[in-house]
Amino acid sequence: MKLVSITATSLSIPFNVAFRHASAERSATQSLWVEARAHDGTAGYGEGCPREYVTSESIASAQAFVHAHTAQWIEAIHDTNTLGDWVARHRDAIDANPAAWTAVELALLDLLGKCERQSVESLLGLPELSGRFRYTAVLGDSGTAELSAQLAHYRRAGFSAFKIKLSGDRDRDAAKVAALTAAGVEAQAVRADANNLWQDADTAIRALEALGYSFFALEEPLPAGDYEGMNRLAAALETRIILDESLLRADQLDRLPGPAERWIANLRISKMGGVLRSLDLVRALRSRSLQLIIGAHVGETSVLTRAALTVAHSARDILIAQEGAFGTHLLARDVAEPPLMLGRGGILDSSAMNLSASGFGLAIVPIPAANI
Repeated sequence: MKLVSITATSLSIPFNVAFRHASAERSATQSLWVEARAHDGTAGYGEGCPREYVTSESIASAQAFVHAHTAQWIEAIHDTNTLGDWVARHRDAIDANPAAWTAVELALLDLLGKCERQSVESLLGLPELSGRFRYTAVLGDSGTAELSAQLAHYRRAGFSAFKIKLSGDRDRDAAKVAALTAAGVEAQAVRADANNLWQDADTAIRALEALGYSFFALEEPLPAGDYEGMNRLAAALETRIILDESLLRADQLDRLPGPAERWIANLRISKMGGVLRSLDLVRALRSRSLQLIIGAHVGETSVLTRAALTVAHSARDILIAQEGAFGTHLLARDVAEPPLMLGRGGILDSSAMNLSASGFGLAIVPIPAANI
């Protein structure tokens, strides 16, 4: 393959409803959109989600990263071997710009697949997609009436796993727990995401004990990287810890104290720096007997949803949950037609879609200028 151009723009698509958690409130996507073209005009597409509070990236910094390296990529990357070589030799650059590189890597993988007339799975020597993927119902930090309505909708739709965003406000969070209980949701079916709410383990333990609800696991209850504090919290509450902002690179797994079963990784493709690095993390987790959730940033389009399926399918032996795939349930429009999104019961059935076509197998539709 001969690359001739790589362009990066900001993608903004309104949400059908605003989504709030402890770190941010969003009413539209905040994504980097990359298009890579080969000499014959074939195009590949990629998406990344820069988040200041996760990887310290912004849309501006992501675009600057792409601009700074475009000429080098066009010269150096021709196939999966040269792509993997660039990733291996530029670890520090990707560590500092994971979402930006994710958008580029996805566009290149999509383009390589199309040029070679292979799926991305075939390109990477992975099993072709098959079977069903079950997604979690995610409840934002909304008021009691709105949350109850969301919960009732999810229950009618047949969802069996839930993730709730905590606010740190005792009454507000107690109302959420009461709504879950009233809806007949078992505590072991619920994960709570605190988005680094509490500054120390003792404060978090008191706040969570006051709720009187035995969540299956707690995601990022303390400042990112406070592994000792989170280990102590998990032991005190007899629960598990999900690592998100505290797990940006595979080498951070070496810092985890306590038993392996106490920890669960939340792998978001954009946070990890693409599919290749995500697959490396899966191998590292498997070697340490750690389990995995495939997560998602709020507002991901079908492109990141599709990339996450590549990783999820390769990790079914350690995968315990998936997030995302909301498509036009959340977005006013998607970049793919049909959009790749969950159905009843949170199920996405890959056998019902042509996702093993060349590249990522998505039909990308023209994006209105107002959304770029």
